[in-house]
Amino acid sequence: MRLAGKTALVTGGGSGFGAGIARKFAAEGARVMIADINLAAAQAVAGALGGEAAEADVASNAGVAALAKVTLSAFGHLDILVNNAGITHMPKPMEDVTEEEFDRVLAVNAKSVFLTARHFVPQMKERGSGAILNIASTAGLSPRPNLNWYNASKGWMITATKTMAVELAPRGVRVNALCPVAGETPLLASFMGEDTPERRSAFLSTIPLGRFSTPEDMGNAACFLCSDEASMVTGVAMEVDGGRCI
Repeated sequence: MRLAGKTALVTGGGSGFGAGIARKFAAEGARVMIADINLAAAQAVAGALGGEAAEADVASNAGVAALAKVTLSAFGHLDILVNNAGITHMPKPMEDVTEEEFDRVLAVNAKSVFLTARHFVPQMKERGSGAILNIASTAGLSPRPNLNWYNASKGWMITATKTMAVELAPRGVRVNALCPVAGETPLLASFMGEDTPERRSAFLSTIPLGRFSTPEDMGNAACFLCSDEASMVTGVAMEVDGGRCI
């Protein structure tokens, strides 16, 4: 029960890594708000955990403002914020990505971190405590061709994590990131271009441990970084990638 008494918000918590993180947090005693643009998915996860659910477009200031109102009304305060919501564009040459695709990737993957900081950091600073976890990617550390602007958005998130950590440390708020390799999530087919046995085999050959990151892997790492066990850890971009970045 490493998170007993803690309150947590997981964006994009209706599936994939976000759902795995939410499950682990609840198992460790946290009260969890699952936010997702797909309300039914969020409600399904929340129902299984005894948590709360909210519909939210984290790329919209109005959406995050409404999410903050619902979360703080339900919990009173927020101890843990997990910025997990993310999207990608399909693999293609950088110049073939449309402006609409670029804007959407940066809005969901980068602007959302700015917006949640605007609406949740003030109460963390006021209380003098809090943990923020940004779900980045190995793509931000070891980019692969044809996912250029997705890679860049995750590199942005890693730099944002470090600068947030430096600024918020004197106020008692820690900020870290996780960098998974691709996993069994709704984005897997998009990363690979198509989900076929041949594509999976080729992708797995680049991971020394020979498997994808799982929601359980992410939940375990997230639990540590957001718990008091990691009270001296801030500004870290932890690789949960089976050795992919070596």
